[in-house]
Amino acid sequence: MNYGIYISAEGAMAQQTRLEVISNNLANVQTAGFKRDLAIAQSRYAEEVQRGHQIPGMGGIDDLGGGVMTRETVTDFGPGPLNNTGVGSDVAAIGDAFFLVNRDGQNYLTKAGNFQVTSNGTLVTQEGDAVLAEDGESIVIDPNGGPWQYTADGAVLQAGARRNLALVRPMSLGDLVKQGDNLYQSLTPPVALSPAERKVAPEHLEMSSVKPAYEMLEMITTSRAFEANANLIRTQDQLYGTLLSRVLKA
Repeated sequence: MNYGIYISAEGAMAQQTRLEVISNNLANVQTAGFKRDLAIAQSRYAEEVQRGHQIPGMGGIDDLGGGVMTRETVTDFGPGPLNNTGVGSDVAAIGDAFFLVNRDGQNYLTKAGNFQVTSNGTLVTQEGDAVLAEDGESIVIDPNGGPWQYTADGAVLQAGARRNLALVRPMSLGDLVKQGDNLYQSLTPPVALSPAERKVAPEHLEMSSVKPAYEMLEMITTSRAFEANANLIRTQDQLYGTLLSRVLKA
């Protein structure tokens, strides 16, 4: 492959990945508890080095560099703004706390506190996953037990009885893996918060951490970079074709 086309193609692929990540961020501007992702790029070895046919650092024609590639996509766990919804079943976990929910027998962490109560009184997420208490069991609210509310330390209080929500934090934010539907799976067992650390905001939601204006600016910049790489591929292909035509006519 023509070396210039090769470099431009790698650049276009990296920008395409970045566009996909930004588009997903923008699609979740209104998603409670959503954390934005970032596509991390880094320089790439030349193809011959990548395949093990050349040793990096030799400085030969096969070691001129391979452009740029997307190394990984990481999540920015910075806090989103708190929104006072006035909805009794909404709750926001303050700081680095996560709620613990169960889906199909597997526990997951989430920042989305837009819970709801089923007809049998089970507290669930928008997707129907059971919200767990400290003891690992589902939170069940008695439909006939009268009004209920969250306390500031993360308990469900009804008729004088209380059950603490499971509030946990991962040992490291790097242990969290997105599983879709605003759920995270921790690669290591999460740690339960101490009583002094348990803080929630009843009738509030932590909203998406995505800043639309910033993401739109990033999308414009990335789109232009993608277009520039595509134009370079087109131009080099035309030049290469012209050169071949002249050689064949000679």
